[in-house]
Amino acid sequence: MINRKREPTPMLERKRMIREICLATSLTIAMTAQTRSPVAPTPEMVRATVMEAHEKFKGDTSGKNADYIPYLAKVPSNLFGIAGMTTDGRTFTAGDVDYSFSIQSISKVFTLALAMEQLGPEEVFKKIGCEPTGRPFNAVMAVEDLPSRTGNPFVNAGAIATTSLIKGPAAAARWESILAFYSRVAGAKLSLIDEVYKSEAATNAHNRGIAVLLESYGRMYSDPLQATDVYTKQCSVGVTAKQLAMMGTTLANHGRNPQTGEQVIRRENVPHILAAMMMAGLYDGSGGWAWHVGLPAKSGVGGGLLAIVPGKGSIVGFAPPLDKAGNSVKAQRAIEYICDKLGLDLFSPRSVGLN
Repeated sequence: MINRKREPTPMLERKRMIREICLATSLTIAMTAQTRSPVAPTPEMVRATVMEAHEKFKGDTSGKNADYIPYLAKVPSNLFGIAGMTTDGRTFTAGDVDYSFSIQSISKVFTLALAMEQLGPEEVFKKIGCEPTGRPFNAVMAVEDLPSRTGNPFVNAGAIATTSLIKGPAAAARWESILAFYSRVAGAKLSLIDEVYKSEAATNAHNRGIAVLLESYGRMYSDPLQATDVYTKQCSVGVTAKQLAMMGTTLANHGRNPQTGEQVIRRENVPHILAAMMMAGLYDGSGGWAWHVGLPAKSGVGGGLLAIVPGKGSIVGFAPPLDKAGNSVKAQRAIEYICDKLGLDLFSPRSVGLN
């Protein structure tokens, strides 16, 4: 008997097409589920909450500008902005979100990211460490006391050492590499605020001393004074609250910039960065922040505060007056309010849809 190949009937062809459509739909739903959280608050909720937070705290006059950097003391203390951004690129703003302020210590997050891109996370961990110091962010005694000397990437000792890891034939090339990387994360060309840099460079003898001390312990990886100068420049980069929200949302979006679509930071590096932010992102206020807010965050004495909601987006607060630990008072209160109202605390069942 000869077997003949049967031609598909119209009914069989229709069934085949239906199966393919169902499969394509299932794949689309699965891919969407990977990029959009099922418990993310609605855009309307986010917009209303950002506006409420700005209205609630705009009259708060607590804290004072950093004055050990002369430029920062002159920044208008009544500036206050909030910018939130979701991983699909939606932005929610209130107040002074287009004012360019110096990124300061928030820069440490992204220099850490670049070092990890170049050397890998385990090599950076080996050379820098990631332990809370229990000391002020610029403490010399922490360098003497801690076995790692550098502590973590967010105290000044660890941050300067991290900057010294960045590859380049000379300091100028390392600086250009850092600035270009920041711009890719932000999806916009960022630049140095020269007046801030000059103000900091004239008053950074303490940081230079820390760098030289680290070199004596073998914990600097390029010339210590050159690394300190590059570090001073990275702290003097200007950002707006909206640009910083884009940088934060790139982290929240597993390292992919939601505007450009570029995978700027390796996906596998992001959890390590967020872990460091949770443990040491707000100087001596890090534990209290984790207790009350429960989001990875990093502050800067320029008045900025960046909080990450993994898989959902970021929240930025900007207001120059700081508390005694060096964190923006209004930015902390506004982000805590938003986090509580929208159920974003990572340690709370509400963050995964449970009451």
